[in-house]
Amino acid sequence: MLRLLIAAVVVLVGSGTASAQVRIKDVTDVSGSRSNQLFGFGLVVGLDGTGSRSTFTQQIAVDMLQRMGTSTQIFSQLPAESVIRSTSISAVLVTAEIGPFTRKGGRLDVTVSAIDDARSLQGGTLIFTPLRGADGNVYALAQGPLSIGGFSVTGQGSGIQKNHLNVGRIPAGGIVEKEAPGELVREGKSTLLLKDPDLNTSRLIAKTINERYPGTASATDPGAVTLCAPADPAKTPTLFLAEVGLLEIRPDSTARVVINERTGTVVAGENVRISTTAVAHGNLFIGVTNAPIVSQPSPLAGGMTTVVPRTQVAGVEQPARLINVPKSTTVAEVARAMNALGVTPRDLIAIFQMMKKAGALHAELILE
Repeated sequence: MLRLLIAAVVVLVGSGTASAQVRIKDVTDVSGSRSNQLFGFGLVVGLDGTGSRSTFTQQIAVDMLQRMGTSTQIFSQLPAESVIRSTSISAVLVTAEIGPFTRKGGRLDVTVSAIDDARSLQGGTLIFTPLRGADGNVYALAQGPLSIGGFSVTGQGSGIQKNHLNVGRIPAGGIVEKEAPGELVREGKSTLLLKDPDLNTSRLIAKTINERYPGTASATDPGAVTLCAPADPAKTPTLFLAEVGLLEIRPDSTARVVINERTGTVVAGENVRISTTAVAHGNLFIGVTNAPIVSQPSPLAGGMTTVVPRTQVAGVEQPARLINVPKSTTVAEVARAMNALGVTPRDLIAIFQMMKKAGALHAELILE
């Protein structure tokens, strides 16, 4: 079962003699079409006794009422006996992301997170909250009922909770008031930014585009390809970029082995190579068992017959085998070589790390 698991993990990634054809739009971004982060500070109301009782939150509520024209006093100046500490409100931070071509009046999804001691935002409603960008300008306004996607039920000494109750979302809860336009063309040129910079991939992208539109593309560096729209007046920059994005290439990639030690997962790319090497693998097996025995007291001793555990510990070191791993050309051959050792995924992690130190693993080793 373990051997099949290792083979499946590696062969699924490395099957085939070459990488698949992908569209240029799936491996690149157009310079100037970036999104922008928005944030704001607001108040959630309507909580069913799960809100905050802190002075901080109560003062925020008073300040909001003052801005709305309601006559009230500063919270700290009120007599203690006249203070009403509401448990139906919570101070929150509101975040959203606005796309580069989202127009005024468009809708945004917003995320609401409590910053006080509220126990849950379930059933709450966010009050009118301006959302600002890094430049301090207001780009959107958010308001609406929260969707938590979880619940919490408690009883005497026990309870159950699903998902995190202090963070909620408002689908389409933000309205764009100011646009953050992108810039696809600058001085008659556009730039494609590679999501995974690679010198050969940028060369292949430029070559593929020039085969369709001669003289329009050049590989600037491993992470960028510069485009110039063709002279055809019917080919606008937007139409040109749309057609370029549909062209297909076979991207190149660096040989990598990604390891997650927490879950024992190993994923190897198709370009991984292993030089001829010898690997010795052996495990130490330790077994612990509890065998209950009956304890019988002596006659007239006044004791009681009881059952007591007896722990037995045994250790066996399995014989190590020295196996020659031949020079591999595909990931499937790497899997077969590792399966010959009968290793588990966690053992495979240790073997790859030692191979890298020995200079036999020709790939970038990434630990997650």
